[in-house]
Amino acid sequence: MRIQAALFDLDGVIVDTAKYHYMAWKRLANELGFDFTEKDNERLKGVSRMRSLEILLEVGGLLGKFSEEEMQEMAARKNEWYVELISKMDESEILEGTVECLKAFRDLGVKIALGSASKNAMLILNNLKLTPYFDAIIDGTKVSKAKPDPEVFLLGAKELGVDPSNCVVFEDAQAGIEAAKNAGMKAVAVGSPENLTGYDKIVKGLFEVKPEEIVNL
Repeated sequence: MRIQAALFDLDGVIVDTAKYHYMAWKRLANELGFDFTEKDNERLKGVSRMRSLEILLEVGGLLGKFSEEEMQEMAARKNEWYVELISKMDESEILEGTVECLKAFRDLGVKIALGSASKNAMLILNNLKLTPYFDAIIDGTKVSKAKPDPEVFLLGAKELGVDPSNCVVFEDAQAGIEAAKNAGMKAVAVGSPENLTGYDKIVKGLFEVKPEEIVNL
């Protein structure tokens, strides 16, 4: 069974926007009167914006102290700060090996999709000049369910016209690996083995990927 499509998560796989999310969340926490550490921030990996806010408020002992409206306003403010930061991004922030990996898959005739919960994916891809490499872009504006729900990847396979069993997903978050498996796809974990489980293969980054091997996973 040959792999016909490769689906990539954005944050932590193609680009590291996690630092900008962290800077924005930390700014919000500081405004609310408490500190939010990088260790706390680990809990937000692969989690939706509103759930991230709940975790942040929990860390500060403020969960349940705000109305739904106030929480929406806080999440919007955090996102404004985040968008300000990522608007300044350029090609120098593409993670090592990404362009080579995407090109190699294209050369093998493998279709490429983005599968990200980020609502700002298009802004980032355009700034990095990576948009032309993708045959389909599924982001937070097209999906309603968060990973580990497989919606984002199933939608990607559908847009590419490829059966899920012929797809491979590149993910750095446990919820993303589970989403790939729930979609009936192969999963390549990007990161370290002590943080991730249930994958078919693991690499430190896309610079370690050999597409000619992946197509025969």
